[in-house]
Amino acid sequence: MTTQSLRIGTAPDSWGVWLPDHPGQIPWQRFLDEVVEAGYTWIELGPYGYLPTDPNQLREELASRGLKLSGGTVFTGFHKTDDQFDRAWRQAEAVASLTAELGGEHIVVIPDLWRSDTTGQALEPRTLDDEQWARMAAGHDSLGKALYEEFGLNQQFHSHADSHVGTHSEVERFLELTDERYTNLCLDTGHFSYYGGDNLGLIADHPSRIGYLHLKQVDPVMIFDVLKSDTPFGDAVGAGIMVEPDQGVPPLDPIIEAVAALDEDIFAIVEQDMFGCSVDAPFPIAQRTLQTILTSTEAAVVDR
Repeated sequence: MTTQSLRIGTAPDSWGVWLPDHPGQIPWQRFLDEVVEAGYTWIELGPYGYLPTDPNQLREELASRGLKLSGGTVFTGFHKTDDQFDRAWRQAEAVASLTAELGGEHIVVIPDLWRSDTTGQALEPRTLDDEQWARMAAGHDSLGKALYEEFGLNQQFHSHADSHVGTHSEVERFLELTDERYTNLCLDTGHFSYYGGDNLGLIADHPSRIGYLHLKQVDPVMIFDVLKSDTPFGDAVGAGIMVEPDQGVPPLDPIIEAVAALDEDIFAIVEQDMFGCSVDAPFPIAQRTLQTILTSTEAAVVDR
């Protein structure tokens, strides 16, 4: 149990939102209303274009509900070719500009998956060669430097299922190759556990590289079937691989305690992958999840 607290929030992903515009997703107005009713103060942008992209409109929508923005999300493919920076920066400029205008502090960066999360099709080999690793690391350092110098935002790299950086050893290698001045981690507890990663071990070994958290849990039984059957991540999500706390792994309270001991200003964003769910399903889960986290850790939603 801990009396320390992080800045706890949530994200559109916990309401089943993966795309800027999809007829099956919850309308953004209802998402914001339910976030407030569930008890959260902090949110992420989610996919760029889901929430209003006009800063004045979004500022009014958030302020009217007492909500604040922690950060936005960008996707990268630096390992592919040397010209990938232009592609990343086109996304980053729009997302970072909006994030900075709204007082956000971070850009969460997710690497392109080797397998499509919508079709399950293999798009490229599962692993990278040394040249690709070097290109990926250099690209992220360049992006992180530009984000900080241009917008005052911190890049937080998100390891991911079906990406080239997913296992514990792959994350360790990524950290060895990158500069902590510009590239640190959004430690997604569920994605890191997807391949058996030791969250507490990573935090202990690299405390200065933990810049942001996504709080998530994996079904501890289903994951073995997913891995043995080589199930694509998107299909695994549809089958319910990510579960609400405390029904899965890893236990979240010791992770929250360990990271809060490093820095209580770190964001801990609840993010349960629920793409394809009913629009009525997320709210009670989000409400229960927050209460579970606050009760088990004696934490408080920090409003600062």
